[in-house]
Amino acid sequence: QVQLVESGGGLVQAGGSLKLSCAASGRTFRGYAMAWFRQAPGKEREFVAHINWSMGTYYTSYSDSAKGRFTISRDNTKNEGYLEMNSLKFEDTAVYYCAAAQSLCSDWSHRSCYDDWGQGTQVTVSS
Repeated sequence: QVQLVESGGGLVQAGGSLKLSCAASGRTFRGYAMAWFRQAPGKEREFVAHINWSMGTYYTSYSDSAKGRFTISRDNTKNEGYLEMNSLKFEDTAVYYCAAAQSLCSDWSHRSCYDDWGQGTQVTVSS
């Protein structure tokens, strides 16, 4: 199990940028896949992006809404993951959650892949 703490959320104008961080502690973070999900008021939690290491290569995937605007990354030396968000839109407003998975998964967009979750950080985009 790893403990995850998100930071970096806040209020930003539409078109602006934010970089979220996810600090991991507990077990070694290196072997875990990591993802970002988000949940807007009244909506289900949805996948944003994931990153995992397999056979010497990092693999990433993004939701359609995040593709081209958001970038997921990680620094295993710091036990941290990141989500850089550019060209933010009002509809990106949500609580953003970091998640970690111990095992490989066939579809990283599924919440069931992930064993550990952070408490979330609020991102509010003003129009």
